Amino acid sequence: MSLFTLERTVPLSLAEAWRRITDWPRHGDLVPLTRMTVVTPPPTGVGSRILARTGVGPLQFDDPMDITVWRPQLDDEPGFCRLEKRGRVVLGWAEIEVRPGPGGRARVVWREELRVSFLPHAVDGAVTSAAQWMFGRVLNGLLRRE
Repeated sequence: MSLFTLERTVPLSLAEAWRRITDWPRHGDLVPLTRMTVVTPPPTGVGSRILARTGVGPLQFDDPMDITVWRPQLDDEPGFCRLEKRGRVVLGWAEIEVRPGPGGRARVVWREELRVSFLPHAVDGAVTSAAQWMFGRVLNGLLRRE
């Protein structure tokens, strides 16, 4: 099991940070060899399903995620969502929070527990390091790109 937290303070409004961080298809644009699709019809909410498909050709796997908590950012109130990973390969959960930061900026906190089903616990440290690097890139890209 890999458990990690990423935090960023950005010069964006809470609403803009929330919009960017919950634009699910853009997540896939930032993860190599991955495409993200929202499987359920809009609007996003509890019960929405997101599917990440990673790989090339016959070497692909699906990472289905269900939104189990959805409190969108509103006015000056923080936004929070929780996704449960329900795939055969990738399991765990992710929580994303957007809250007020210093100087009127937005503070984004991404917490994740990640398990890769076929890997032994002995490599949890390596999985954590790789996940922090990859999801850190995703988070930075989402908050930088328009």
